[in-house]
Amino acid sequence: MSKLDHIAETFEFLGDWEQRYQYLIELGEQLPAMPEQLKTEENRVKACMSKVWVVAYVHDGRIRYHGDCDTSVIKGVLALLIDLCNDLTAKEIQTIDMDEIFKRLNLDEHLSPNRHVGVYAMFDLMKQKALSVEKASPAALNSAASY
Repeated sequence: MSKLDHIAETFEFLGDWEQRYQYLIELGEQLPAMPEQLKTEENRVKACMSKVWVVAYVHDGRIRYHGDCDTSVIKGVLALLIDLCNDLTAKEIQTIDMDEIFKRLNLDEHLSPNRHVGVYAMFDLMKQKALSVEKASPAALNSAASY
């Protein structure tokens, strides 16, 4: 079962959107604190109504993320995206289909059009950061091929 399958199953189990919003809020609360020095303009998602920051780094030859947001539901969506992308390669992250995520989780029906744009912008920045980290540290990422 993929990470997205697991999340979609959890969303289906929760039933109504009040419970799903609460789940997203809880995911956001569990997101590890992002070091303040990483909250720079370079790491900020520009097209999002909320203040959102994302940075990628290499850990054990795989890409991982730090992220933070000033609103609880969007921070939960960010935590969900980080969970989907952590421990993948940049190439694997590039193949994730944001439209499928929105469809499987019914986010398009429950997030405003402005939030919709912001979530896509978050994911676009995550993909860009993954590619940048891979270029900066190809040896570390290539060593992960043996895992």
